[in-house]
Amino acid sequence: MELISQKARELAPELDPLRIGTGWKPEDLSKPQIMIESTFGDSHPGSGHLDRLVEEVRRGVEEAGGHGARYFCTDICDGESQGTDGINYSLASREVIASMIEIHGGATPFDGGVYLSSCDKGLPGNLMGLARVNVPSLVVPGGTMNAGPNMLTLEQLGIYSARFQRGEIDEKELNWAKHNACPSCGACSFIGTASTMQIMAEALGLALPGSALMPATSPDLLAYAYKAGVQAVKLALKEHTKPSDLVTMDSFENAILVHAAISGSTNCLLHLPAIAHEFGIEITGDTFDRLHRNARYLLDVRPAGRWPAEVFYYAGGVPAIMEEIKPYLHLEARTVTGKTLGENLKELKRDGFYERCEKWLGEFNSRYGSSLKKEDIIRPYDKAMGTNGSIAILRGNLAPEGAVIKHTACPKEMFKAVLRARPFDSEEECLEAVLRHKVQKGDAVFIRYEGPKGSGMPEMFYTSEAISSDKELGRSIALITDGRFSGASTGPVIGHCSPEAAEGGAIALVEEGDLIEIDVEERKLDIVGVKGERKTPEEIQEILGDRRSKWKPRQRKYKNGVLRMFSEHAASPMKGAYMEFGE
Repeated sequence: MELISQKARELAPELDPLRIGTGWKPEDLSKPQIMIESTFGDSHPGSGHLDRLVEEVRRGVEEAGGHGARYFCTDICDGESQGTDGINYSLASREVIASMIEIHGGATPFDGGVYLSSCDKGLPGNLMGLARVNVPSLVVPGGTMNAGPNMLTLEQLGIYSARFQRGEIDEKELNWAKHNACPSCGACSFIGTASTMQIMAEALGLALPGSALMPATSPDLLAYAYKAGVQAVKLALKEHTKPSDLVTMDSFENAILVHAAISGSTNCLLHLPAIAHEFGIEITGDTFDRLHRNARYLLDVRPAGRWPAEVFYYAGGVPAIMEEIKPYLHLEARTVTGKTLGENLKELKRDGFYERCEKWLGEFNSRYGSSLKKEDIIRPYDKAMGTNGSIAILRGNLAPEGAVIKHTACPKEMFKAVLRARPFDSEEECLEAVLRHKVQKGDAVFIRYEGPKGSGMPEMFYTSEAISSDKELGRSIALITDGRFSGASTGPVIGHCSPEAAEGGAIALVEEGDLIEIDVEERKLDIVGVKGERKTPEEIQEILGDRRSKWKPRQRKYKNGVLRMFSEHAASPMKGAYMEFGE
């Protein structure tokens, strides 16, 4: 097989001397050339350790007869920008990372690639970039951080903060939580978006089996990084091993079934469709809804479960989840190992993978004085935590294109309810009203103009935590938004409401006192009354038509820069909010 990089050398005589000037040896120039792309940087714990993994990848590449070139495009941290306008850059950063990877791989051809990332936008951005560059490649997930004392994990900090704001705890207790919630590098130790996307990379067949969401401090992760470097060279020397040769609709259906089994983040409904789009495959919220119906939810890990994400790997990780749902998976799906998914699962059993995981679980139990067994973390299929997946797509006159609810994190009391509308045009206004008890039981609280075209689609994390941590409000009101939520969010929260307010969607037309009906089982989200009085569907449509005729688009929030570009070109959240540019 002729290497891509060698053709480039023939066309550009400057390439060899420029690479020698970079530190390459003359003998490296004729080897398979592997782009090692990571989000390494001092930006947050999920990226601060990736340089060590990069060096292990590079060592594996060299020992397999290739040469690795390091490229970096770091990501931002939603947690660090939470509560500020900085969070508005989060989703847009995914597009920029993917574009930067496209530039890196497109400007100088490589024979293969290894992509390393841990977190919310970095990992989906890398997966989108991997698809665009489309040379033989695989992913190294950056792992999860350890839990803190008393198994403290970062998603609990929102509750500590809300309790402090209400005067229920003092500053000393809040500071204790702040100083102990992130004891190591890696993604936050719960099934948030970062953890979910690491799991999705493996479920798609683009990461080595068993590598997703390992503790970032584990020597096993370094070993996987080295193996990925070796495998990248093998893939580069084989025909028909590009990502587009491997990833199909079956791959995405496998990933979504795993998403249901882990009660994955709702942000996955933005990321998987965007990644699929890069492969020329259409995934929508309806695909998730179809596959989540009747699917078993098995993972007893926070925020919907009890344990920190550190234990996911100790219980057998993605392979153990897949073993439980194996009858429903496409076992013939191809993967980066060169084998099918079914073959990978058999090989892991033969090679003692689960015995090694059990050993690590024993060490965790010794550290925390616990007695967890695998079955306490990943439930057997017949003892599932839930039997209808974890998310639902709601539709109706309020969300004709759809809205997302994570029903595994929603109180049963809110599965069917009629509530009074309390609309707010920013999260700041809404959060203040919640914290000052200006929101009452039976309210449907709206935060709008926070979709991709409105403000970049930030998370409504603090407001959702303030509601869910309130014993009364958490079971008696709903939060509805065209923005999104953190993967750690719990409570009666409905996001991605589409079309968004900035495009004149029905969420922009909601007025104080409208009656809002939620029916999770029937997948409905409707305006059913005005000023507290029920109306017929025909009357509601007439009222909405009148309101729409008077509605005026808001002035664009961002006049220049990345967020101007993103707001102009972002697709609907139900498609993935990727940037589209027309024909």
